[in-house]
Amino acid sequence: MEFFESDEATDRSYDSTLMRRLLAYLRPYRSLVVVCIILLLLVSLFQLAPPYLVKVAIDDYLAPQTAIDKAARHAGLLKVVAIFLATLLLTFVTSYLQIYLMSLVGQRVMFDMRMQIFRHLQKKEVAYFDKNPVGRLMTRLTSDIEVLNEMFTSGVVAIFLDVFTLIGIMIVLCYMNLKLALITFTVVPLLFFTAGIFKATVRGTYRRVRLRVAALNAFLQENITGMSVVQIFNREGSQFGQFKERNRSLYQAHVDSVKAYAIFFPVIEILSSAAIGMILWIGGGGVLDGVLTFGALVAFIQYAQRFYRPISDLSEKYNMLQSAMASSERIFNLLDTEPRIVDPAEPVAMPDGPSEVVFENVHFSYNPGEEILHDVSFRVGTGEKVAIVGYTGSGKTTIINLLSRFYDVNSGRILINGVDIRNYAQEDLHHYTATVLQDVFLFSGDIAYNIHLGDESISEAKMREVSQHINADRFIDRLPRGYEEAVGERGRTLSVGERQLLSFGRALVYEPKILILDEATSSVDTDTEYLVQDALRKFMAGRTAIVIAHRLSTIRDVDRIIVLHKGRIIEEGSHRELLDTGGLYSKLYELQYKDQEKEIY
Repeated sequence: MEFFESDEATDRSYDSTLMRRLLAYLRPYRSLVVVCIILLLLVSLFQLAPPYLVKVAIDDYLAPQTAIDKAARHAGLLKVVAIFLATLLLTFVTSYLQIYLMSLVGQRVMFDMRMQIFRHLQKKEVAYFDKNPVGRLMTRLTSDIEVLNEMFTSGVVAIFLDVFTLIGIMIVLCYMNLKLALITFTVVPLLFFTAGIFKATVRGTYRRVRLRVAALNAFLQENITGMSVVQIFNREGSQFGQFKERNRSLYQAHVDSVKAYAIFFPVIEILSSAAIGMILWIGGGGVLDGVLTFGALVAFIQYAQRFYRPISDLSEKYNMLQSAMASSERIFNLLDTEPRIVDPAEPVAMPDGPSEVVFENVHFSYNPGEEILHDVSFRVGTGEKVAIVGYTGSGKTTIINLLSRFYDVNSGRILINGVDIRNYAQEDLHHYTATVLQDVFLFSGDIAYNIHLGDESISEAKMREVSQHINADRFIDRLPRGYEEAVGERGRTLSVGERQLLSFGRALVYEPKILILDEATSSVDTDTEYLVQDALRKFMAGRTAIVIAHRLSTIRDVDRIIVLHKGRIIEEGSHRELLDTGGLYSKLYELQYKDQEKEIY
């Protein structure tokens, strides 16, 4: 809950800087916005006409002050009714056009904002996603954007309409009868006072509702994702109890919101009805005294009723505006966070052929004061295959992250063909290297998409050739739809070994010059591992390769092995050389060999 409090809580109802930035998104569509404003003015004018037409109908034709014949009264009344219906039709047409065009503008603005945020997220470094939960970032692209859409299409437009309507009605009331107009305005301070109390109350309830919804969604996401663990350990009852508690908290927050509305609107009705009662009493006296026509009194009452409605609507729009300010602040905070890893102004072109990789006095820490790599230096020559081994937490994966430039070194350099990788464009660097991770991520789609990842330049023949090369075609051909078989979310319909084979295909289809394998065969069964190792030996020929592995038996054939311990290189040599020295590598190999013996036994 503390996370959501800090993420959601804000008392800002209006911020001119944020509003200017929001309105900047309307510039490409300013012609449509101008048309919408003109239509709003027309809607307000058309809405002022019906009460006045009622006055004309009553005073001139239903209860005329002068004697006119019946036929003329019928003709005049018919004319007023025709104008009345025409006004209603014009109100419908202008309202339809205004709502449609403003909604269209709102949707286009939301489309632009989503594209901008997603493009910005794609440029962010991996460290940013380590520190920001996925659910929080998704909220920026969904809920927060939707709040702004509501503001653009309903909130701001409705405020303008209410303001135009209020001003128009005030002018008409003062023109018709200044005394009755002043009586109508007497309850306005009470209305605004009541609205102020309502705003303060609803602001707190709305915030609690948002917090409870966020907490409930987070709990649901976690439990649905981890349902197998819940069931295995018989925690259904406990988790159900926690869900019930969060659900009840959300229910109570909604009930508090309903109570505020249940009190506010009846109070507004009572105050406005009291004012209309005063108008009826004083205006009725004017009718009896002959100083006010009956039609004018009826029209005045109708105008007064329309006058109080926008005031109550403005209170609701205030809460919408406050939510929009909070959402826009969170969105702009995201957009204003510049990527820490950027391309150089003039990137160096990547070399065409195989390359050497050099780590030169590299120091790195994820968190200040907690250094992971300490003065790491090594060289992987052109076409050389080097393995990196060590205990968990020794810094093996960190080396891969730095080479892929997911992070930048604190000091030292990483060179490819003698050029610091910070001088290459990130896109070129990632095309030049291919990384196969232990935890394979597959996208929702079919087998083919998870190999070529939407790159239309990769032909089907190339994809099939690579699949055969890594022996993935053996399980793909068994699938009912082959390469068009859907893999499901995160590849849940495939085994761990099959997902790993697809990750190999994904890496090899781009023909990288540097191949990086991070525990790539740790989740593959023995038979599959044999097939993969056979494919890798063929594929790594002529390529520079860095292999991280826990299974030491899989790296016997590499040219050199680097042993990391607590972020430092402590041994380096071939498999046989390291065994003969009797150092850490020898101990790791002996422990693993003994574990295998125990499993066999």
